[in-house]
Amino acid sequence: MAPLIRSRRSQTQPKVLVIGAGIGGLTAAALLAKRGYRVCVFEQALVPGGCASTFRRQGFTFDVGATQVAGLEPGGIHHHIFSELGLELPAAEECDPACAVFLPGETTPINVWRDPQQWQSERQQQFPGSEPFWQKLSELFNYSWRFQARQPVLPPRNLWDGWQLGNSLRPDTLLTVPYTFSTVGQLLKGYGLYGNRRLKTFLDLQLKLYSQVGADETALLYAATALGVSQAPQGLFHLQGSMQVLSNTLVKAIKQFGGQVFLGHTVEQIQMEDNRPRFVQVRHRKTDETWLEPADHVVANVTVQNLTALLGEQTPAGYQRRVDKLIPSSGAFVVYIGVDQAAIPEDCPPHLQFLYDYEGPIGENNSLFVSVSRPGDGRAPAGKATIVASSFTDVQAWQKCDDYGALKAEYERDAIAKLNQYFNLDPQHIIHVESGTPRTFARYTARHQGMVGGIGQRLSTFGPFGFATRTPMPKLWLVGDCVHPGEGTAGVSYGALTAVRQIDAMEK
Repeated sequence: MAPLIRSRRSQTQPKVLVIGAGIGGLTAAALLAKRGYRVCVFEQALVPGGCASTFRRQGFTFDVGATQVAGLEPGGIHHHIFSELGLELPAAEECDPACAVFLPGETTPINVWRDPQQWQSERQQQFPGSEPFWQKLSELFNYSWRFQARQPVLPPRNLWDGWQLGNSLRPDTLLTVPYTFSTVGQLLKGYGLYGNRRLKTFLDLQLKLYSQVGADETALLYAATALGVSQAPQGLFHLQGSMQVLSNTLVKAIKQFGGQVFLGHTVEQIQMEDNRPRFVQVRHRKTDETWLEPADHVVANVTVQNLTALLGEQTPAGYQRRVDKLIPSSGAFVVYIGVDQAAIPEDCPPHLQFLYDYEGPIGENNSLFVSVSRPGDGRAPAGKATIVASSFTDVQAWQKCDDYGALKAEYERDAIAKLNQYFNLDPQHIIHVESGTPRTFARYTARHQGMVGGIGQRLSTFGPFGFATRTPMPKLWLVGDCVHPGEGTAGVSYGALTAVRQIDAMEK
């Protein structure tokens, strides 16, 4: 039976359909609704937030993927967007240290402090002789941060984009140009530090979190921002309640400004006419009803691989080739543990990173990034706590494994055994355990093969060389962690703001 076609309403404001209720999609939807557009958001899951959503078990609230937020400080992207929407920022506390990193065989962590002087003292003690390297990163961060604050459009795809980019340039921006084609590994070599195993391993661990790849592949200008954002006056924040607070607040804003959010609705196809999106095919997951929803603009908060799947044979050949050539992104194995507070060491930082073997890869349970709830932060009952620990993993190993249940159980046992080296995870302290794999993320977030974290911030895919919010098809926009400036709630919110500005410019 052919899908029904919903009639176009008579209002003169353009109608924008947003595919996906991740933070990028919700931010774009809220800003567009505030600016007078007719907005409908379709999300296949039953809760908004995507990889920044939560779930509850036995009184515990677990953050699905993202566990910390940047951009809440004055001038930060979330501060900017919430101010435009007339919303109060969610309650949060500063993460200090932003992360405590444990290298193999070491019991004293490298603490990434929020205070710049304290962090400088820490790194000088941990990595003697490396300060010129860090000073160069700090310089590049300051130039790049001021440039980003002027809201350039990267990469530019038409004259308007180019004009915005040109207006954002200043003399100090040009000081970054010589480093445009440099990686972190190359800068280490330039300062004679490439052979410093502790320093390079620390950088590999931190950059893997922010850019999908280590020091040898991460674009230097991206790394300077990712590594510098933890220090004041910027910083990382731990939300009161859970990460769900961010998406729930944006949903309320969308509805307040007349927009609509439909959960449990899967978009199966984007239908083009004259190289522009005219309809999306929507399926109600509960009733199985299918219809075509008309649109003036479509904002896709999906991976670039999901976007080409939605377009199918309508995808421009060059765009499809570029997507096909992408190096596959990693997936994540995540173990969610609800424990008695007695399992948590005193003065435990909110975020920790462990590497267990210098010779092993960063991932596959050789490294773990761990987030721990704080007493009274709304994630656990009194006297209890949550531990969320993730490692990078090859998505293909999970797609092709013969015994999925056995592989999942093996990873879970191994992760808990490694965590028990720091936490007190005796059975009497564990109340709840469950795990998520790339298959889990594929099912609940619909991300291509369950990949997380975007497409990797290599030289070929970061900033001016990455995928744009403006696709080759007019009025079809891409937001999320595949476009500049990349992953994280702050990154995807910036991309959403860029798309909104582009839509506004096209309609005015």
